[in-house]
Amino acid sequence: MGTESTNIPGSLLIDENTLRDLEVFKSETGGTCLFDVCNLTRTEGGRQALHRRMRLPWSTAAQIRSTQSAISFVLGQRQAFEKLPSAYVSNIVSQHYLREILPIITEENPIAFGVGVFGVWANRDSHHFIIVRGVQMTCLLLTTLRKFIAQPELLSASGEMASFVDEIRALLDRPALCAVPDKPIGSWLWKILRFDQVFRLHEKASLDRLIEIISEIDALTSMADVTSDCGFALPHIEEGALCVHAENLVHPLLTDAVANPLGLSQKQRTLFLTGPNMAGKTTYLRATALALLLAQMGMGVPASKFRFAPAQYLFTSISLSDDLSGGVSYFRAEALRVKAVALAVSQGYRVMALMDEPFKGTNVRDAIDASSSIIV
Repeated sequence: MGTESTNIPGSLLIDENTLRDLEVFKSETGGTCLFDVCNLTRTEGGRQALHRRMRLPWSTAAQIRSTQSAISFVLGQRQAFEKLPSAYVSNIVSQHYLREILPIITEENPIAFGVGVFGVWANRDSHHFIIVRGVQMTCLLLTTLRKFIAQPELLSASGEMASFVDEIRALLDRPALCAVPDKPIGSWLWKILRFDQVFRLHEKASLDRLIEIISEIDALTSMADVTSDCGFALPHIEEGALCVHAENLVHPLLTDAVANPLGLSQKQRTLFLTGPNMAGKTTYLRATALALLLAQMGMGVPASKFRFAPAQYLFTSISLSDDLSGGVSYFRAEALRVKAVALAVSQGYRVMALMDEPFKGTNVRDAIDASSSIIV
């Protein structure tokens, strides 16, 4: 039940049950989820890139540091990223031009090409308008990227951002894209359709990649803005065995939350949490898991200090339910959850598992015995 996960090398494994428990992408009550808090992106591509980063955080210290370094750079040079192409331009090029199924003139010969131009002019259908606007917006996007990349601040880009900046430069230096002028190209149909031929026939892969990079930078900028706006702390990343230490840790979706410490390591691998009903035990569990998820995305976390060595698998068992149609009782669902954790551990993964009132689907005596056996 809910144990499926996306297994991509270098990513933290999180199954759907855990995402649901933590309200990462959807709130149980229809309220704000973690993605809503972190999504300050401007573009649809940026939103999708942020969603992917949140669904597949990193699991190695090197990858996390690379993203964290990029976010630190954005925080230090925030004004430079205001010069990226606007959301309007980026969305038109990516969503309404490059992805549309549109007629294209493939002939290079001037006479054959001219015949094609006349055909487009004569038809004057909706495709004509989309192509003209798409070419004009693509030229504007390239011009804006040139101005963005020319900023001296970007010479010191670090981490992921340095790779993105270098790749933008390399793509813009392609001869066919260098030929695009910095001034508006107007509406002369011959010139428009020649550029359309370049953009959608010869350099589509280059433009698609530029859009992808803009989306990734949009996602990183959003992560930086949330880190700054919410007063999150950038964690210290350690090598070696899994550990998590925090001071003044709070749940990122709560206001006026009570802060708590956290300390887990190979010497103290189990934290047994007790307290009366409504004391905040489940909130503490969720805050711990969400902080680790955010940390492994490379962004800040809701704590005054946070240091950790990355996990490879994150499990929670907070809001399980039975499955009558599948013949799975509540107790069996809990047992299957524990089995999934044990399997991940036996396979050598570095596992963080958070369980809320384990084995509450059976009597107290059996629950104590079962809990004792898995804690040991």
